Amino acid sequence: MKSEFIHLHNHSDNSLLDGAQNIPSVLETIHDLGMDSVALTEHGNLFGAVSFYKKARDKNIKPIIGCEVYVAKGSRFQKDRSSGMGQYNHLVLIAQNYQGYKNLMKIVTHGYLEGFYYKPRIDTEILEKYNEGIICLSACLKGILPETLIYNGLEAGKKVAEEYSSIFPGRYYVELQNHGIPEELQNIQLATKLAKDMNLPIIATNDAHYAKKEHYKAHDVHICIGTGKQLSDKNRLKYPGNEFYFKSQDEMFNLFKQFPQALENTRALTDSIDLEIPMEDYHLPWYTIPGDTKSKDIDEHLKSLCSAGLRNKYDGINSEINERLDYELSVIKKMGFASYFLITADFVQYAKKNKIPVGPGRGSAPGSLVSYALDITNIDPLKHNLIFERFLNPDRISMPDIDIDFCVERRGQVIDYLKSIYGEDSVTQIITFGKMNARAVIRDVGRVMSYSYSEVDKIAKMIPEGPKVTLDKALKQNSDLRTVSQTNYKELIENAKVLEGMTRHASIHAAGVVVAPGDLTDFVPLYRSSQGDVTTQYDMKELESIGLLKMDFLGLRNLTVIDRTIDLIKKRFDEEIVIDDIDMEDPKVYKLFAKGLTVGIFQFESAGMREFLKKLQPKSIDGLIAMNALYRPGPMQNIDKYIKRAHGKEKVEYVHPLLEEALKETYGIIVYQEQVMQIANIIAGFTLSEADEMRRAIGKKIRSLMDKMADKFVKGAVKNGLSKAKATQIFDLIDKFAQYGFNKSHSVAYSYIAYQTGWLKTHYTAEFMSANLTSEMNNTNKVVVLINECRKLNIKVHAPDINKSGINFEPLNDKEISFGLNAVKNVGIKALEQCIEVREKSGEFKSIFDFISRVDQRLVNKKVLESLILAGAFDSISNNRAQLYEAIDIAIIYGQQIDKQSNKNQINLFGEEENLIKIPDLPIIEDWENQDKLSKEKEVLGLYVSGNPLIKYADTIEELSNYDFSDNKIVKENSIIKIGGAVTNFKLHFDKKNQQMAFFNLDCLGGQAEAIIFHDAFDKYKEIIRDNNIVFLVGHTSSQNDFADLKLIVDEVVPINHAKRVLKLNEVNIRLPKNSSKDLMNDIVELAKSNKGDHLFVVHIPSENNSERKIVSKKMKVSNNNQFLILLRDLLGDSNVWID
Repeated sequence: MKSEFIHLHNHSDNSLLDGAQNIPSVLETIHDLGMDSVALTEHGNLFGAVSFYKKARDKNIKPIIGCEVYVAKGSRFQKDRSSGMGQYNHLVLIAQNYQGYKNLMKIVTHGYLEGFYYKPRIDTEILEKYNEGIICLSACLKGILPETLIYNGLEAGKKVAEEYSSIFPGRYYVELQNHGIPEELQNIQLATKLAKDMNLPIIATNDAHYAKKEHYKAHDVHICIGTGKQLSDKNRLKYPGNEFYFKSQDEMFNLFKQFPQALENTRALTDSIDLEIPMEDYHLPWYTIPGDTKSKDIDEHLKSLCSAGLRNKYDGINSEINERLDYELSVIKKMGFASYFLITADFVQYAKKNKIPVGPGRGSAPGSLVSYALDITNIDPLKHNLIFERFLNPDRISMPDIDIDFCVERRGQVIDYLKSIYGEDSVTQIITFGKMNARAVIRDVGRVMSYSYSEVDKIAKMIPEGPKVTLDKALKQNSDLRTVSQTNYKELIENAKVLEGMTRHASIHAAGVVVAPGDLTDFVPLYRSSQGDVTTQYDMKELESIGLLKMDFLGLRNLTVIDRTIDLIKKRFDEEIVIDDIDMEDPKVYKLFAKGLTVGIFQFESAGMREFLKKLQPKSIDGLIAMNALYRPGPMQNIDKYIKRAHGKEKVEYVHPLLEEALKETYGIIVYQEQVMQIANIIAGFTLSEADEMRRAIGKKIRSLMDKMADKFVKGAVKNGLSKAKATQIFDLIDKFAQYGFNKSHSVAYSYIAYQTGWLKTHYTAEFMSANLTSEMNNTNKVVVLINECRKLNIKVHAPDINKSGINFEPLNDKEISFGLNAVKNVGIKALEQCIEVREKSGEFKSIFDFISRVDQRLVNKKVLESLILAGAFDSISNNRAQLYEAIDIAIIYGQQIDKQSNKNQINLFGEEENLIKIPDLPIIEDWENQDKLSKEKEVLGLYVSGNPLIKYADTIEELSNYDFSDNKIVKENSIIKIGGAVTNFKLHFDKKNQQMAFFNLDCLGGQAEAIIFHDAFDKYKEIIRDNNIVFLVGHTSSQNDFADLKLIVDEVVPINHAKRVLKLNEVNIRLPKNSSKDLMNDIVELAKSNKGDHLFVVHIPSENNSERKIVSKKMKVSNNNQFLILLRDLLGDSNVWID
């Protein structure tokens, strides 16, 4: 049933912090109101247009796409203070048909790309050019017509109406709104008279910014978040009253009962709209065949390139290769995707020719022989038994998905190349939207409501971290959060719940690039960020739905590591390494994997993976491929079985002999998605395309399709000679494991990168670790892990040094690495480039005054100097950091004086610079305490380099710990461990019963432990487990650790100052007489060796001035039995033997 009134002026959260409702909420509200249509008219953009269009149609609600645009009062190009924030008006534009939709895309694009000044503004020139198919409403009080009527009168208003009704002939509506604002009532009186005089239609709207009346407070908060204001600010943007919500038909009729035509016209306007956005077509750019090419047919050209490429790849082309190529090309031709492959090959070749590192492949693309022949991938699909249909299924018409990994630092060059080929107007990056998650919305709302940072921070930290955590879930889980939500912070939590999940800002997708066959704005509106970056206004999902070619250009850090390592090798050894040509069967490299020495190795560096590698002892790339696929949730349960079968310790069994063909390479275990497809093909006679559909149905748990496939599978298997019971058993096996099956093509490609990084670590360790450290400079946790790995490899990473360090980490020799100064916070590359240029040109810096007098203070400012001093970069010049820090202002003034003098160019009679300025003295001040110094160092480095606060407690930690990181022993699961260190990276979580638990790291003197503490223990010790607290943990080991050397399930937590009293073992103490004879010493040692036990053996040795030295034996622990103590007392006397 058609509703009589339609809301035509509305905003969602895509109006960026001025719409306290999302699209599903809008549609749900409209459905509840019994309305059959609704418009979405965001402020200045079409961000949600396609999503709204699809979701509305899914709910049988007619979508009306519009935009409330900003119209400059002069030219859109005028951008000065005279055209500031007050110099624009609102106007509502609605797409009447597809042409109107296309014009609307053009209009909003011009707003961002040409007219942006505070807001994305257009002007009447744009409206005159792109008015076809667009209906215009005169907008709210901020519209030019209401504004003119109220402030300049009826006659002036008529001139405005004449201008706009001439731009939109028969499509210009005088808009009426009534939220109880006096100016609106004045506008209604004037606007209705104008409409009657000029024979213009009137139309009623409510400018809905939130779904329900009671959400007005949350909307007010929302606006404050967007404008950076607080609710208490008097001079801020504020919507008057609480009427900007979706009103019912009855409410609107009551408001406008004097103007029934204004209500009826909403229905008439809605019925006039006939907009169909095509969703089935593909819009691929056309590849231009080079002029010197014989074939002008694109499919023939593709075939020619593939044939030539394969001749370079294989020594001889056999029938298997030819048949596979012909088949793939026939599918590509049938689906019309030749241009896609040629475009992809072209930009990949550009990258390779320009020495931009490109990955060997990712996703399912390595399953294509065409991709291999065109050098898009470096993986031979025949060698690794990869399936083309996993990549491109001829039965499922969908765009191929070739995602490409590039060096993270140079992917932008490839995007620029695409723009140079297809035009700036046809290529751009893709937008993505940041949402207000549970923690973030609490912080935003709390700030706006004037709560203190500490209050808001405390509440935010009650919410567990994670992408799927919501406030409702957190409230159920955390009783503390429930308590605050019902008391002092009730309003904060209520507002946050309304705004949670809404769009907060727009940004650039990390990888997405779109290419159109012509001007992008024929298909998608464009957006320009405040930083000047141009992106689409539709996100990646919506671009796919309208058929545009989108590609993922991913920046892969490990490719940058490989590239940088190769550069360091060239610099140090003058050797050229071609990474794609290295020996893939190097036993030394597989030995590195087998020993688990894979920290820093792509995909293989977690401690859990390292332990499995030690058990597997891989000797070929196939072992790495399998481990890469198995080491993830689900299939991980099969790792031990896989390893036992690989070593012949468990019999390989198949449910049916026919399964051997598909599962032999993985010892009868389903590991890869491709194996699922092979099984369906072999057992049930599925085509590989059908098998891919089955795999997809199982993987995505599409139950209706799974049931259909199960029936077909069983019938096919029976036809192939299997019993129905056996066929059902095999399908159930597939169903169980296929959900976890991994894409083999992807595993192969990434295992190649893993091997390449392993090869570099094996043969050029210092260079590889330097490159890795540089790439992780901004990830402090990872730098700690890598520096710890260097220590294990006997490579010393030096502290920062202004006279030795470069911008990046660099190897000094095989056993030393200089610290990269770019890892120091608040410094920046420009400042460092200046420092290093001056150092290389004029020699090392002799003092802080020498330094400041030689560098450019415009680049090397006070903040830079402070950070370098705190980081210890000047320790080689003067190791009193407090003194240097105190001298900063004196040094800066001195540097300015020197600079001023050099500008005057004062020269004495002998032609030398006259030394007119005395070098200041450093202030006489004591250095900071070591703990304070280290704390400041960690502030700017994120880690301790010159020392460690744990050193102060080293004796206690060493005495009470029963785990030594340097032993490299594999600790059995459930071993009891006692270990001391500093708590870091504390993360609160909730168990399945919604009880508090936590994860944290323990930074120890020799390594790092990963700790998990469950609810019962956490409840006892939660006040002690705080970041940077130094504690002792008692717990038992777990095998499932990540990057840490050790993983503990914690049973007990003891503050370091109480550790000796709480944890101390009974010590057997002896005091030696002065000048003890060698014979006595030997007797004591022999006695201790024959009385081994669990207790510390402490020896007190007399020294000068009646003092004594205490030594805790590291090599032996002894028994405290009476017999042992009696024998010791016989040797040393009763008073010289005791137990603590």
